[in-house]
Amino acid sequence: MRNIDTCTLHWTEESAGGFILRLRSRRPFTGSDFGNKQDEKRPEERPETARCANNGRCRTARRRFDHDGFACAKKDSHVSKDTRKKILAAVDQLGYVLDQSAGSLSSRKTGFVAALVPSINNSNFSETARGITEALEGSGLQLLLGYTDYSEQKEEQLIQSMLQRRPEGIILTDSTHTPSARRMLVNSGIPVIETWEIPEDPIDSVVGFSNSAVMGDMVKALAAKGYRKFGYIGGTTTRDTRGNIRRTGFLNAIKELDLEPGRMISFGVPPISIEQGAQAVVSMLERWPDTEAVICVSDLSAFGALMECQRRGIKVPDDIAIAGFGDYEISAFCHPRISTVNVGCRDIGRFAAQKLLRELAGDDLGGDELILTPYKVLLREST
Repeated sequence: MRNIDTCTLHWTEESAGGFILRLRSRRPFTGSDFGNKQDEKRPEERPETARCANNGRCRTARRRFDHDGFACAKKDSHVSKDTRKKILAAVDQLGYVLDQSAGSLSSRKTGFVAALVPSINNSNFSETARGITEALEGSGLQLLLGYTDYSEQKEEQLIQSMLQRRPEGIILTDSTHTPSARRMLVNSGIPVIETWEIPEDPIDSVVGFSNSAVMGDMVKALAAKGYRKFGYIGGTTTRDTRGNIRRTGFLNAIKELDLEPGRMISFGVPPISIEQGAQAVVSMLERWPDTEAVICVSDLSAFGALMECQRRGIKVPDDIAIAGFGDYEISAFCHPRISTVNVGCRDIGRFAAQKLLRELAGDDLGGDELILTPYKVLLREST
């Protein structure tokens, strides 16, 4: 069979309910096709007709297959069920991939949802993307993922690029944006869902939790166990807005409980790695050797701190307690297991996508909804 890439597919519906699928092949370009007018010819047409139904008089003119093939592929197609089934069977037999761009022009629907995450190697955000994908399954919408690398400028560029492709909606994992990005989102005319934090001034709807409140709950849970001298390990820059909000929650809880001022170590550019967590806990103990409990911005930095303490013969939790954030898989299977907070990363994605689908279906016309996701402080052997 001729290479489908060099063919144009046409179909005609017949009065008897059948149709004819035609392959119009185009001869491959050669050097004589360029700059030599006397050799220019119309593409050679060698019809190969795949007759997929009974013979009959065609009642409609041949139409471009990409447009109507895309239309018949949709569940709400104007094409009859029997004809649709036969067309799709022929498409499958030919190994032909329908071009949805033609259908998108007429329906003004692109069939995809955009989501932006700060990191693609962070299991928490991977779980959020998984939750979005699971919620979209069966809706006919696909997920297009963008990676911001914790940069507001990159987020702005990605938002512009995504909106140029007209997604059905957009899901964000940051609560702060550049003024330009915010204007684009406000004027986009599509559902915008901000996740992973509760913004002071939401653009549209929000699905998430307060990073400040969660970190405060961790401090209070450890204080209830008798710890009084706390340290905090975080990043050196303000790129990670969630990390900065957790830092604020830590300091507020220390002040509320009337404890000694928190010992703060900023080490490494977010996201903080295992190695940087190890180096940071050394700095912490060199500066404040009587520190009783260290809370890290994430489980990865907490794991690095734990491993460095074990390497130096510092007993956890007898000599110092260590806690993290995010309930990464590694925190549940190291020894001792690390105390952390589970924030339901997968549920965040699932709830966000479900909210978006309700808006697209017209069930939530108001928008501007705040959906609080549950979290849980998990105290384990490291504290």
